[in-house]
Amino acid sequence: MYARRRRNYFLMMGGCVVLFVSAWAVVRLWSLPVAVGMCVVAMVIPPVAAVIANRRGPDDRWWDDPSGDPQSDAWWDELDGRRRR
Repeated sequence: MYARRRRNYFLMMGGCVVLFVSAWAVVRLWSLPVAVGMCVVAMVIPPVAAVIANRRGPDDRWWDDPSGDPQSDAWWDELDGRRRR
């Protein structure tokens, strides 16, 4: 899961860099408004990439799930102030 999320993040960020560089290296020679539009799209990609990269998958273990080690789970429950069932 982690590798797929990381690959998607780097693909999106690579697309962002390609859009930005191509907008000002090539596209601006023909159309400045299109180049600015490409930069606006490139500006939106990094926050979307961060959200996608940090999204929890269905098989991911979340931070507060029990680890399976009873002693460790009891210790964390005690630190969090929770009673064990």
